[in-house]
Amino acid sequence: MPPAPPAKPTMSGRHKVLTGLALAVVAIGGGATGALVANASNGGQTVISSPLVSPASDTSVNTIAQVAKNIMPSVVSIRVTTPQGGGEGSGVILSADGLILTNNHVVADVADQGTVKVKFSDGRTASATVKGTDPTTDLAVVQAQGVSGLTPASLGDSDKAQVGDAVLAIGSPLGLEGSVTSGIVSALDRTLTEGDDEPQQPGFPFGGQQQQQTQGATIGGMIQTDAAINPGNSGGALVNAAGQVIGVNTAIATSGQSSGNIGVGFAIPINTAKLVADQLIKTGRATHAFLGVSVADATGDAAGAVVSSITAGSPAEKAGLQDGDLITKVNDTVVDSAETLVGAVRSSRPGDKVAITYSRNGKTSTVTLTLAEQTATS
Repeated sequence: MPPAPPAKPTMSGRHKVLTGLALAVVAIGGGATGALVANASNGGQTVISSPLVSPASDTSVNTIAQVAKNIMPSVVSIRVTTPQGGGEGSGVILSADGLILTNNHVVADVADQGTVKVKFSDGRTASATVKGTDPTTDLAVVQAQGVSGLTPASLGDSDKAQVGDAVLAIGSPLGLEGSVTSGIVSALDRTLTEGDDEPQQPGFPFGGQQQQQTQGATIGGMIQTDAAINPGNSGGALVNAAGQVIGVNTAIATSGQSSGNIGVGFAIPINTAKLVADQLIKTGRATHAFLGVSVADATGDAAGAVVSSITAGSPAEKAGLQDGDLITKVNDTVVDSAETLVGAVRSSRPGDKVAITYSRNGKTSTVTLTLAEQTATS
């Protein structure tokens, strides 16, 4: 029997069948590989490291070689060493004095007496410290020590990404620094849920269970690309034809027991990454939007997120949402599952006004509310 086709890249539940990709760190040689892996419940399909997206409409005059040459000095290789082992990833230079953007899962083990080494495109190396991490968006910033005169990457506008735009993915797959692959933007606005080290245990058990939206690392607005990505690419750059970084490598889908690229990659939009990086650099932490609902997937013929409980004093309660309401849309985003709702909220910022469309007793209504800031207790 031929293997099942890759699953739809939306968030999946712990016991949910035939939906979504759940992300988990891949372990190779006793340590993290600097790549994410996602397992689909239907047939053991998996996911590993990936990139992000951007448009290249009016910039097609640049050749692949020109773009690669220009961006290469702004992409680094990152190696993490811990008492338990180590792993590799990639990063994007943000400042001349060594601020570097990468994925949280690339450096997550550093807290356990780990060390970080950065290798630049010219062969130089430097030790680095973790400036700040944000597991919610799987982003982190590290500070290379004793360096100056580096070439910061040119950051583009991921909101301008269009399906079909040409892109390059640059990073260190399998430890091969400075590798370049090309492809296109395959799709936009994907939502993935990050799990733990066990692929069969995704982070958001929405399938038949209930889960607070604050748990797990659910990332919305991701861009899908067919540019070849493999373990070690995580944290690297996806650039448009103008040489602008428009995304951060995060995950790829794989098939069966294979951990290699099959042309289905995902990345965090650089617009999201810039906002988070600015906060990590200034305060070491990032803030996130909070709606205040616990939700589960709708059952039967209905599609959407069913509200099972509401946090007292939350924006949801103040807006009049109730247990049992079926949320079907956030602004223009159709909510077809609980995971999609979580991703839509995670893609927003505290203070954003959002229109929530919901159904109650067969009647459809829309309410506009202002998202609050997520706290440790919310």
